[in-house]
Amino acid sequence: MAAALKRPDEIQEVFALACARNELLILVTPYLRFESFFMAATGDEIQVAATMSREDASFGLRSPDLKIRFPRGLGFMEAPVKLLGFGMHGGRGTLRLSVPRILQENDHRAAYRVERVGRVVVTYGTPRGELLQAALVDLSVCGARIHAQKDLATTTLQVGSMLMLTIPLAEGIHIEARGEVRHMMGPRGLGLEFVPKLPDALQAALTRWVFQRREEDQERLAQRLEVNLLGARRIQAGGPTQGIVLVSADAAMEESLREVLQPIQPLVRIPCSAQALKDALGLNPPLVIFHLDGPGLDQRRRIKALVELVGGKVPVLLLGTQLEGAVLFELSGEWKASSAMVWNPARSVFLQRLAQGIIRRHTQGGDAPLAPAEPS
Repeated sequence: MAAALKRPDEIQEVFALACARNELLILVTPYLRFESFFMAATGDEIQVAATMSREDASFGLRSPDLKIRFPRGLGFMEAPVKLLGFGMHGGRGTLRLSVPRILQENDHRAAYRVERVGRVVVTYGTPRGELLQAALVDLSVCGARIHAQKDLATTTLQVGSMLMLTIPLAEGIHIEARGEVRHMMGPRGLGLEFVPKLPDALQAALTRWVFQRREEDQERLAQRLEVNLLGARRIQAGGPTQGIVLVSADAAMEESLREVLQPIQPLVRIPCSAQALKDALGLNPPLVIFHLDGPGLDQRRRIKALVELVGGKVPVLLLGTQLEGAVLFELSGEWKASSAMVWNPARSVFLQRLAQGIIRRHTQGGDAPLAPAEPS
């Protein structure tokens, strides 16, 4: 069973150490993920780097399901948090988060094993003084699996043998360690455990590297599932769907969004009419975007009626122009939309990630895509 920390002093100690190291973390909502790092912790809040605009944070992170994930020791922790607001620390903008009441180990394995390690040549020394090379097959903070360049039958290696290992993994992570042979797999495979464990500084760097690779692995898996599930939905619907539906009278908006959303799904614009929307829903679209152009009450009533017509069958995204963000966010909650955002071309990447996250969540319940960080 996964471990959990509940004592306030233990939780405070974990965050104090994470801030001292400026540890990496991932902010996760049902629809988006943002990479950040810890900066400061007080009794009732944590400050992390604001790696997205204030506007993106206000809409993207204002979720009751906001969580943080970060590496700790040999594993990874996860906890629910709330966005309290914005701040400054050391001259840099921060996000102020609530301190969670519980920290949960979010991986049941003692050490996550990364299989996508790239082309890494391992040098190992045998008890007989031989200096040989192998390819790195996978790696965790506890050990590694390697593929030797020559058959192991020609050596005296056996389970329990101790090897001297050199693994030039990445910039800043150069592993020099002793590895005990735990498994001999086939004519050239060796499973090794680091004995003794790696030094604390190296272990922390390796844990961070493993954490990042795991997040990338989850993203790749989610993308594959997304493609398969959307394809299955098209088949069940009797043919290809028309893609994302934009409900708007603005042809210029359609042109702006088509280029942004094309990598995810085709975009089709329909007028703000009940019949057009009913026809579009009959083709099982993955997402409906409603464009609110200004604060007019007549338009608001018309769009509300159309959103109610969707009735939860398809996820809904509200996209506002010439409208205050606070008003749009309030409407999204009232109308039970999946999300909302104020549109401008500078937010194209954010919209793309948000739409992808909404579609993924409603087709497979998968993890949200990682949004790129803005320059510091």
